[in-house]
Amino acid sequence: MAKTAIAVNNLSFNYGKLRVIDGMTMKIDSGTSYGLLGPNGAGKTTLIRLMAGLLKPAEGDITCLGKAPMRDNAKNIGYMPQLPALYSELSVAQNVDFFARIYGMKNLKARRQRVDETIKIVDLWDKRNTQIINLSGGMKQRVSLACAIVHHPPIIFLDEPTVGLDPELRVHFWEYFTDLTKTGHTLIISSHTFDDAAHCQKLAFLRLGKVVAQGTPKELCDATGKKGATLEDAFLYYIRQGEVKNNV
Repeated sequence: MAKTAIAVNNLSFNYGKLRVIDGMTMKIDSGTSYGLLGPNGAGKTTLIRLMAGLLKPAEGDITCLGKAPMRDNAKNIGYMPQLPALYSELSVAQNVDFFARIYGMKNLKARRQRVDETIKIVDLWDKRNTQIINLSGGMKQRVSLACAIVHHPPIIFLDEPTVGLDPELRVHFWEYFTDLTKTGHTLIISSHTFDDAAHCQKLAFLRLGKVVAQGTPKELCDATGKKGATLEDAFLYYIRQGEVKNNV
């Protein structure tokens, strides 16, 4: 039986009087890529920030590796935000090294080795001494990914990681994400594109702060009863099912 990386139980969260997460429950197994698919405003980013311990739930609870996320698991979590949170005047290497220190890598020799390895992984070795301000958008995305994985965390949150990337770089990212899961890492990936969702091993369809369906891409497509159904077909199927139930 697979170990549970993250368990979400009856989770709710409000921005003021607006409820943006409404009674979500899900379990994410270790060593899987778990996609959060939904339109803008579905609650994907808020859910990731809650899971990472950056926000406090209004109701419900979250356990990460059996414990509360940030309090006991900061070193076990990597977080790549939707918009790169990088220091523009620092170089690629300086940014990655800074986040390595933030995540608790104190040994200088080991940290430098890991920083160099990570920069090579995201294929930016030739740009390691270049200031962030002088990089393209795609390169900044790669630096942001490097900052999230430099400390080799078992759980990695990726918020819209392929937005704005060219097709070749998107393929490179997904190949690397697949390699990470093969080595036991757990990836929680938010997206609003069905192409990205198709790469995930399991999915949760989100709409208006609720989970409308969960399962593997195949399970979700098969549930429509339509031959050759796509994930878009499946998403629309579950949305319509929910509307029917709400009108009963």
